[in-house]
Amino acid sequence: MSLYLSLTLPLPFLAKVTSVSISPLILWTGIIIGFLVLIGALSEQVLLEKDTIKVTYPSWVPSLFYKGWSLPWSKITDLKSRTTGQGGLVYYFVSHETQTAYLLPMRIAKFSCLMNIVNEKTGIDTTNIHPLSKPWMYLILLGLTLLLIIVDIWTIATAISIVS
Repeated sequence: MSLYLSLTLPLPFLAKVTSVSISPLILWTGIIIGFLVLIGALSEQVLLEKDTIKVTYPSWVPSLFYKGWSLPWSKITDLKSRTTGQGGLVYYFVSHETQTAYLLPMRIAKFSCLMNIVNEKTGIDTTNIHPLSKPWMYLILLGLTLLLIIVDIWTIATAISIVS
């Protein structure tokens, strides 16, 4: 969310300075709507229940945009890997009773605990399954975001001084 804000917050200030045809009010409205959509997209919840695993969203997120799923532990027969376009591996829960494969949530806290529960509930060996993103990747992203925020502060301060 901080990356989103650091990328978008200077836009209304720059719109005033550069005299673009888009009103700063429209930009502020778009930024707020985009922020709410981002919060909704990032609010995915993984629920591990006695008999099922569920991926869901809070009730305020319209189901038209984000669909969750639920799968009984007893129906899971395998985890199939697929290569992503960037060369990483993602995994899908497979069941012989349905044609649909369900994406294993990989960007969650305590991923190793999830893998232990999947192993316990399904009997599938999960020792070689690792999260898609490593902690150092998030640290690099945080560092670059903080650098961008510093540039944003300078940009906004310069834009305000020009308008004043």
